[in-house]
Amino acid sequence: MRGDPVDCVVKTPVALQLGDMVSDSVRPGVYITDVVLPEPVNIREISFKNYYTAYLTVRVLKNEEGSEENPAKWFTCVRNYCLMSSPHTEGGSQDYFSIYRQQMMTEPDKVITVRLILRQPSSVWLNFNIEDIKIYPLTDEEPERDVPSWLATITPAEEPLDLNGLPDPDTVSSSIQHMWALTEIMQSSQTSASIGRFDVDGCYDVNLLSYT
Repeated sequence: MRGDPVDCVVKTPVALQLGDMVSDSVRPGVYITDVVLPEPVNIREISFKNYYTAYLTVRVLKNEEGSEENPAKWFTCVRNYCLMSSPHTEGGSQDYFSIYRQQMMTEPDKVITVRLILRQPSSVWLNFNIEDIKIYPLTDEEPERDVPSWLATITPAEEPLDLNGLPDPDTVSSSIQHMWALTEIMQSSQTSASIGRFDVDGCYDVNLLSYT
């Protein structure tokens, strides 16, 4: 079950641009969006809707346990995650995405801030962003499932199977393929008319009959 997202504050994207922001008219290719969480959260999933962002990097500020000598630290969870198949085309430009903790390079536990670094190297698009950002917490761990009996009795991989007395697998495979080809030929040439075994024009030919 997906559950409800945590309450968070999505800050206004900040453009990362070299040079004078007033005199330099070149469109910025990088935006940074911070998502602030009200309390430390173990993140299970981050979902959002793309808007012409080509690549996404996710960093998290984790509240490390300890004294003041161990303040919160930044960790990179996802680096240059591709959201558009090509920055110059529409593919993936307005799709919904989800990034799960299994895809992250570090465990997103005790996270107090999520930093989303958006990149769009193409100058085709005037604006880019990600919308509808939702962060889902990690709840109770999934219970361990019992292993079916038929799986428990499978021969371990390290124990070689005894193949003495069995036919050669390559020969069997070749024979099966040959039979399959013959079946296909027979089915393609089969007619829908019903023909008796020995009847000719509704009568039996005595010469075709045999006695036991």
